[in-house]
Amino acid sequence: MTLPLEQSASTPEARMQKSYQERLKQVIPGGAHTYSRGSDQFPQNTPEILRGGKGVYVQDAEGNQFLDYGMALRSVAIGYSEDAINQAAIEQILAGNNLTRPSFIELEAAERLTDMIPAADMVKFTKNGSTAVSAATKLARAYTGRRCILRCADHPFFSFDDWFIGSTVVSRGIPQEVSELTLTFPYNNAQALSDLLDERGDEIACLVMEAVTAEEPVAAVFAPEGNFLHDVEFLCKKHGVVFVLDEMITGFRWHLQGAQAYFGLSPDISTFGKAMANGFSVAAVAGKRDIMELGSIDRAGSERVFLLSTTHGAEMCGLGAYVATMDFNEQHKVVEHLWQYGKSLRNLINRKALEHGLARNLECYGYDCSPNYALRDDDGQISLPLRTLFMQETLRHGLMMPWIALAYRHGEKELEFTATVLDKTLPVLRTALNEGIDKYLIGDAVKPVFRKFN
Repeated sequence: MTLPLEQSASTPEARMQKSYQERLKQVIPGGAHTYSRGSDQFPQNTPEILRGGKGVYVQDAEGNQFLDYGMALRSVAIGYSEDAINQAAIEQILAGNNLTRPSFIELEAAERLTDMIPAADMVKFTKNGSTAVSAATKLARAYTGRRCILRCADHPFFSFDDWFIGSTVVSRGIPQEVSELTLTFPYNNAQALSDLLDERGDEIACLVMEAVTAEEPVAAVFAPEGNFLHDVEFLCKKHGVVFVLDEMITGFRWHLQGAQAYFGLSPDISTFGKAMANGFSVAAVAGKRDIMELGSIDRAGSERVFLLSTTHGAEMCGLGAYVATMDFNEQHKVVEHLWQYGKSLRNLINRKALEHGLARNLECYGYDCSPNYALRDDDGQISLPLRTLFMQETLRHGLMMPWIALAYRHGEKELEFTATVLDKTLPVLRTALNEGIDKYLIGDAVKPVFRKFN
């Protein structure tokens, strides 16, 4: 009997004839579980699938090794498969991993976080950053009785939920009336923020932002001292707006207590994730008691807020990894290492760009603990084709640098290898700028994640 074409194509034999990328896209929309891992974010010669990672190296299906600066979308800040953290997770797996009532590690993790973060009186754990930030917006709406959310327009991502995605160009599937409830403000423009809050502050439940991405905050305009972030905090208090600080990326990188400690802030609600458990799935929404307690069950007679209720939110292996990660960070001064290595890497990239006549085209900038790099054409415009060519050529020589996420296991050996790869890569970029990038680029240029059409 001959099977229908659709059925025969799904047999193990038929699947094996396809590339990993084809197989991924056949069964996973977009081919990955976060769009940042999608094939449109990488050059054509990127491994389609990875077998594993150790330290700061990853291995593809054929066993080829790459020095990695992607570090699992910034979720690994120590190193892949770190023994002490793996062992802590395994101990919790052996203890049951997910129990009928709260576990000891759930209590230990919650006390550890609230002891570490001065602005966190209570915490609720979950599995991803989107859920944590959306929970923060729900708390803020319940606390203030207001409908609108104000988010920083210059920060790339807060949540996959409608309140955020509806305010981007990828708004298909989201009712217009939901999109209209999210407003935006520009980073480092305190006057624009103040004007918006003067006009609509009584409608706004919360302001959501990161402390920084790459751009440093300018001097304060309204706050007695400090910088733009202190203006934000001041204006939120003035207008009764809940200040939500998204520390998914900055948390445990800028400072063990987050960017809020580095900059001297006291947000009403903070959200954490990414590096807090060295790649294990742990995120958190934490904040001041009078707000967080709205999600409690023991305030007799008060109207309830159904905050977060996730079966796997307190999965024990992840929380064990979180506690072990914090122990490791403290014992090995991980944050200090990130700042030191990042400074060396930033200086290296900029020096190599100068040596190869690309000072106008390649720039590494931003905070040393989490630097960024930009590729520009000879007219000074950001060039995605040139960025793709840079990634393509570094990959050719065993370096995976889709962005820069630093880890404790990046050391002198990795810095030297990076220098060697740059010396092999940058002449190709210089030639391509002279002769035409398309001549050297294999496949399509990478695309923005947030775009209206594929």
